[in-house]
Amino acid sequence: MRVFFDTNVLVSAFTTRGLCAELFETALREAEVVVGEPVIEELTRVLANKFRAAPDLVARIAAELREREVVPAPVAVSSPVAADPADARIVACAIEAHADLFITGDQALLELGEIEGLPILSPRQAWGRVAAND
Repeated sequence: MRVFFDTNVLVSAFTTRGLCAELFETALREAEVVVGEPVIEELTRVLANKFRAAPDLVARIAAELREREVVPAPVAVSSPVAADPADARIVACAIEAHADLFITGDQALLELGEIEGLPILSPRQAWGRVAAND
C-alpha cells in the first residue's frame, strides 16, 4: 500500500506524540510512504517558522523524508482538485504518486472523500487500513 501524508499530519507526527506520530511510524513499517516535494517544503517552513525548530533538526527531518520516494511538485495542475491552490498541488502529487491513501486533517479535503479514485482519510480513519496494510 502506498500512503501519502498531507503536511498537517506530518507536522503533528514530528511535533507531538499521539495518533499522527504512531500512524506515521506504523506506515513506515507496514506500507510504502510516498512524499511530495511541496509537502517537504511546507513542512520545513512550518517547523522552522511556527515551531522554531533548530535548523539541524529540520534538515534531519527533510533528509529522512527524502529517503522515501519523493514526487516533484507538478508544473501545473490541469483540473482544480481542491479549492486551495496549495492543497491542489499536494493532492496532485499524491495522484501522480499513485498513492492508495491520502491522509490529511484538512476538513475541506476530508469532505471531498476521494479525488480521482484516491481515498482521502483522516488519521483516525486511516489507522486500521495502514496497520493492516489493507
